Amino acid sequence: MAKVSKNARVGQRAANAGSGRDFVKVVKSIKDPKTGKYTYKEVMIHKDGVKEFFAKK
Repeated sequence: MAKVSKNARVGQRAANAGSGRDFVKVVKSIKDPKTGKYTYKEVMIHKDGVKEFFAKK
C-alpha cells in the first residue's frame, strides 16, 4: 500500500462535510431550586447550535 499524501486528505474534507464530525456532546448542569441538587443534561447537537443550547434555560 502506498502512502496517501497530506494534500489528498485535505481535499477529502469537503466530501466529509455532512459527516458526524460536525456534532458535539454537550453537558449542562441544572440546579433544582427546591433541593439544591444538580442534574446533568447530555445532548448531541450540531456544533453551530452550542451557544443557543447554553443560552436557553
